[in-house]
Amino acid sequence: MERTLTENETAADAAGGVDAPGAAGGAGAAAGGALYRRVAADLREAITTGAYGETGRLPAEGALAERYGVSRGTVRQALAVLRADGLVTSRRGTRRVVLGNARVQSFSELLSFTHWARSMGEEPGGRLESLVRRPADAAEREHLRLPPGSEVYVTLRLRTLSGTPVMCERTVYPPHVGILVAQLPPDVVSHTEQLREHGILFTDADHTIDVVAANAEDAKLLGCRRGAPLLRERRRTTDPTGRPVEWSQDRYLPGTVAFSVHNSLATSALSRHARESD
Repeated sequence: MERTLTENETAADAAGGVDAPGAAGGAGAAAGGALYRRVAADLREAITTGAYGETGRLPAEGALAERYGVSRGTVRQALAVLRADGLVTSRRGTRRVVLGNARVQSFSELLSFTHWARSMGEEPGGRLESLVRRPADAAEREHLRLPPGSEVYVTLRLRTLSGTPVMCERTVYPPHVGILVAQLPPDVVSHTEQLREHGILFTDADHTIDVVAANAEDAKLLGCRRGAPLLRERRRTTDPTGRPVEWSQDRYLPGTVAFSVHNSLATSALSRHARESD
């Protein structure tokens, strides 16, 4: 799965790479930056296809640098990307341990399961199991900031990646959004994309990640046993004005998805990135 970079790429790394910037300036630095992303992409593909097995170890930094014909600094930056994606551990003085081949979903992509799936080369799928209109309970009114007596639209969908069930999606919509959802075809892949065409924008979200036991409905749809642990992501999303547009919980089968978060002094804990469910 791994490949050796071209002579031109190697020269750029030596001239302006991440750990040996020289007089080449911006162009060299840009080439070096592109190198570590290519190394990271190649290693990511090897990990996700099982080349190193689960809980296996990557080759040492020096061996990776020799294999790809790049500097150790470039390798370190590539490994930092994999660490941020939750694919490998990082501990000083030891070789990186592979954590598994679960697909990595950044917080920026939690707003669209469809967008994330396609970015990973998967074919997203969605099947509407039920849609009901009913009075909102107290918790739903609080999350969606609705007055007493309001109604909501509640959907249950099975989400798939390349035909394989991975997640049950339960979403509660306020009336102005739910009435549009009710008009969509039951097999539409992305509610988010369809709603955007009607001017409903999903721009900010609060997320809570925990583990819950599969109920009878989850077990039937996902093919797991009742009581099996599922990774749950709860999400309240708002539009550009801060008005809630959904309150949702997604329940994933273990091993099908991982979540990443970026922290720094300069940005908030849940910043969105132009990178890699409804």
